[in-house]
Amino acid sequence: MAAASASSSLSLLPAPSTTTAPPHTPTASPCRVSPQRHRLYAPAMEGAQGPPLGRGGGDAPEGGHVSGGEVDQHDKISVDRRSGEGEFRSPRYNPSNPYWFNRDRFVLSAGHGCMLQYALLHLAGYDSVKEEDLKSFRQWGSRTPGHPENFETPGVEVTTGPLGQGYCQCCWLAAVEKHLAARFNKPDNEIVDHYTLFLAGHWGLGKLIAFYDDNHISIDGDTEIAFTESVDTRFEGLGWHVIWVKNGNTGYDEIRAAIKEAKAVKDKPTLIKVTTTIGYGSPNKANSYSVHGSALGAKEVDATRKNLGWPHEPFHVPEDVKKHWSRHIPDGAALEAEWNAKFAEYEKKYKEEAAELKSIITGELPAGWIKHFRNLSQQCLNALAKVLPGLLGGSADLASSNMTLLKMFGDFQKGTPEERNVRFGVREHGMGAICNGIALHSLGLIPYCATFFVFTDYMRAAIRISALSEAGVIYVMTHDSIGLGEDGPTHQPIEHLASFRAMPNILMLRPADGNETAGAYKVAVVNRKRPSILALSRQKLPQLPGTSIAGVEKGGYAISDNSSGNKPDVILIGTGSELEIAAKAGDELRKEGKTVRVVSLVSWELFDDQSDAYKESVLPAAVTARVSIEAGSTFGWEKIVGSKGKVIGIDRFGASAPAGKIYKEFGITVEAVIEAAKAVWEFSREELEL
Repeated sequence: MAAASASSSLSLLPAPSTTTAPPHTPTASPCRVSPQRHRLYAPAMEGAQGPPLGRGGGDAPEGGHVSGGEVDQHDKISVDRRSGEGEFRSPRYNPSNPYWFNRDRFVLSAGHGCMLQYALLHLAGYDSVKEEDLKSFRQWGSRTPGHPENFETPGVEVTTGPLGQGYCQCCWLAAVEKHLAARFNKPDNEIVDHYTLFLAGHWGLGKLIAFYDDNHISIDGDTEIAFTESVDTRFEGLGWHVIWVKNGNTGYDEIRAAIKEAKAVKDKPTLIKVTTTIGYGSPNKANSYSVHGSALGAKEVDATRKNLGWPHEPFHVPEDVKKHWSRHIPDGAALEAEWNAKFAEYEKKYKEEAAELKSIITGELPAGWIKHFRNLSQQCLNALAKVLPGLLGGSADLASSNMTLLKMFGDFQKGTPEERNVRFGVREHGMGAICNGIALHSLGLIPYCATFFVFTDYMRAAIRISALSEAGVIYVMTHDSIGLGEDGPTHQPIEHLASFRAMPNILMLRPADGNETAGAYKVAVVNRKRPSILALSRQKLPQLPGTSIAGVEKGGYAISDNSSGNKPDVILIGTGSELEIAAKAGDELRKEGKTVRVVSLVSWELFDDQSDAYKESVLPAAVTARVSIEAGSTFGWEKIVGSKGKVIGIDRFGASAPAGKIYKEFGITVEAVIEAAKAVWEFSREELEL
């Protein structure tokens, strides 16, 4: 799948236009919603008057994909000088403000073709891609990495590379606009006119156009070695409109006609299958798998240039091409100004709706939203949905088990796009990618998704893209340990907590009761550039004395302590359902005369973010008698308890039995904690005597 596109969007609030703004931060434009019908087009489809800039395959860096084949891409997508304006030259974007809300959004799902996208961003006038960046493709310090990264290059909407991720994200870039249009458009003032493979057809995303590069070549050879599926039939069966462009190499009129036809289809997404010759123009390597994963080489690049009639030196842009592209900056500014004026009129008539839409676009949280965290865990989402207009999401067919249904709203469906419950079905991978698309559309859209914690294995690529893209998705993962009991080891997460703690830019939170769950949701809502994973238990947990929302915000804190001078005899550290075990063990040890501090370490990442002084106040370095307890892998806990502490956990798969029996057999008990605490305390006392 070469590229997917959705439709034009909203732009809100006059803010200084700048390409140095953080990714997906709305910069200056009022709520942009156009009454015209637009799609998410690739700037590549805009109709360049010649091939894009390129260094030539002979200089391409080694390793991985080589930019999708620069020659193949530019010749089949750019438009020659005779092509006129063409029906499909209608993307709406402002190079001076890449974050304009009502822009058309382009997603390059086949991310290894990103050199084409970078070249076109440069030609269109985006300051984010200078000529030096093009010359430094895939090199340290450039803004042209080997796959598109939204946080690195303004003009790139989402991060792509892992297979299917860009495609799924694009589905919800389109769906979000359908959702916002249904909520905010008025009969006399339509400020929003925008709208995974299966769900796009089910939801009738008429503003989604996907281009499928049908070149029959994979890295290992012809696709027939492993692929015999009829793509046309498959997509038609999924509710898509399918168009086949048979000559994608030079059939410009055919491509234009296909786009025109796709724009006319309003009730379903469109797949445009474009049959091309990979490496088109290369005399000796066209239509070969070597073009997919390797550079052409200097000699073949020269031969290809001659064959295509392109005499210019690398990176030279002819004056007529510069002139053609130079119109985009004033044209884009005019489009944005036009929408700003339209929104100003909307705001006068519909003040409440305009304010709500502004909060979605800018990410500014409503006044007083904090008080809604005083609810028990299963009530948090519903309490928040009342005050956060951008909160929406759902579960992978487990809403009743995950308790994530927004009870005051209906289901987002083809006929009810304004609703906020999303029925993802059993599609964990697509669910995560879709939520990334929601989060990256607007700062004030707060997506959440849910499944059993063990099933994050099916969506790890999407979660990793969340972290890499700085997408503030809230992952609500229930049934977080052996505590789920009889379903057995296939459903009992063991290594999952440790694995997500190892992932950069993730907030892994494991709350112990209602207070901590409310705090975890607060943290997740506030952190718009760090995805949060909330690991929640299946079993009911008691409200523990000493837990607090404020403590969760610090990542770790003491819930009880009978010591003085920051010198307890022993520190017991627990998370989630095992914090209760630590608390009970602490009570028993105090009866024996010990001074005990019980610490809830809800989030290692948040705790690491605190000052050294705060961390010392919770886990003083002088106190080496430490015991941790968590019903999961012990990996990583040595960093917390030190070489003289003890870690109680599970380093094998679980078992099928009642939860209480499993806890007892695996030694996750109050008695085990007491025994370990006495051992580490005795050891530390002997050391002091020495």
